[in-house]
Amino acid sequence: MIRLSPQANVLYFLSVASFLGQRALAYSWFVEPHRRSSARCTSRYATIGGTEQSDDSDAVFSPRRRPQPIDPAGWPMKFPAKEHCSKCGLCETTFVEHVKEACAFLDNGMRGIDALEPLVHNGRSRNLNDQDELRFGVLHQPIQLVRGINQPGSQWTGAVTSIAVSLLETKQVDAVICVANGSNDEGVTIKSENDGWCTPAPIIARTVEEVLRGRGVKPALAPSLRVLDKIQSDPSIRRLLFCGVGCAVQAFRAVQDKLTHVEEVYVLGTNCADNAPTPKAANNFIQAGMGIPTSGNKQVRGYEFMQDYRVHVKLEDPVSKESDYVTKPYFCLPGSVADPSIAYSCRACFDYTNALADVVVGYMGAPITSPNMRMDDVQNSQQTLTIRNKRGWKMVQTAIQQERLWINPKDPLDKGKHQGTAVNTVLSDSLVQKLYVDNFEPSPSGMPGWLGNIAANVLFSIGPKGLAFARYSIDYHILRNFFHVLHQCQGDDTQTFQKLPKPAVQVVQEYLKSSNQMRDLMDQIKGQFDRHNDGRAETQAPGI
Repeated sequence: MIRLSPQANVLYFLSVASFLGQRALAYSWFVEPHRRSSARCTSRYATIGGTEQSDDSDAVFSPRRRPQPIDPAGWPMKFPAKEHCSKCGLCETTFVEHVKEACAFLDNGMRGIDALEPLVHNGRSRNLNDQDELRFGVLHQPIQLVRGINQPGSQWTGAVTSIAVSLLETKQVDAVICVANGSNDEGVTIKSENDGWCTPAPIIARTVEEVLRGRGVKPALAPSLRVLDKIQSDPSIRRLLFCGVGCAVQAFRAVQDKLTHVEEVYVLGTNCADNAPTPKAANNFIQAGMGIPTSGNKQVRGYEFMQDYRVHVKLEDPVSKESDYVTKPYFCLPGSVADPSIAYSCRACFDYTNALADVVVGYMGAPITSPNMRMDDVQNSQQTLTIRNKRGWKMVQTAIQQERLWINPKDPLDKGKHQGTAVNTVLSDSLVQKLYVDNFEPSPSGMPGWLGNIAANVLFSIGPKGLAFARYSIDYHILRNFFHVLHQCQGDDTQTFQKLPKPAVQVVQEYLKSSNQMRDLMDQIKGQFDRHNDGRAETQAPGI
């Protein structure tokens, strides 16, 4: 039985009382190692690269046939990673022949980050003895705060857009792969204009106007690599900027050298966690979780889980362009909304910080100066900037020279301890609880609004802030996803650790060493399968 320590104060109890634990700061970021492995995995996990494949998947890898893209209508079960497919788009192209080496969710795919890091970062791997590199990845220089300049319509400050536009304006790249809001002319079926905000559609942008179509975060799995065949067939694209999240970047890095005409590659990444599996699921979260009708006059322009322990939603009237802004404490969200709102691939993600990008723009360490602050506040809102190598530094300098990016000369805020909050969040997470609690049923409702606001205000005052908050969010997602993979591997912790990148292994082991609660939780999950296997062994023993 797991018990909260006597030292856990009532304020942390509030932090574990509701949705903070279920999705806690889902922040829009990243990825897992699920796949074909040993027979100890459950059938669901074993099909991720295992011997159990559909006829369509077998046909893709047949040596007698030219690689055939997989029809996206068959997602996810017709795809090699099955339910854990992150829909990155690779398998929807002829590059599907490289999926076994490129996919973050096949075999021990996510561990591939360890080998790829020095290849893309000038020979540098992260220093696992440095607590910042352990969590944030290779750092060419310390993390900074930035703001895009004159980028109206962006979800945050427009820093990502500013860098992409600057590279195109200065002709350092011929094209930019980015994700726009879906529309029928991109082959994406949407039922109404209101659905476009959460229906990602990859595009090859060659003009500033086209890049601007990629503004804003798309909260559903995005097939960014779907356009690779078009890149391959276009000899005019020799210098390419790829914008994407961790799982897509890992797959892209594995195949970028196979793009025949491309001579120079830049990668601009974002932080990402807990995306919705489909646009429908994203819409459902807004309606069932936030209580906002998506069929109303105002269209959703994006949402994020913020450091003030609230979900922030941007709305806009498509005619008048007047904006509206809605916030709701995590604790007021119904527990039942977590499971359908978070893709299975995101539950196995260990690359929250986008380790293989040249430069990464994010929000998990961005400061919030007051509970009422908006994420698009042009005067105060900032984002975190992580430069990983010389190419990333060059990209940022180009945006500064184009007067499209402002860098805060002050160091980011870094205040408070994060470990206790991470442990309490994991313990209260409904996605974790369902792994070991029989017949677990999440709460159909959250806290009353007045109580949820009190809890959010208190935690905002005393909880980790700035980069400390980022460490909390990273650790929480690593721990939650470790237990997910452990369950998929039927409690085999040896096999589970083999699927994690080395930094994630070290973070998990630190918590298992320091926290009785985390060790007890692991034992409870393992115990379920130990009992099952013991019973099976006793039954089979006479026949051996």
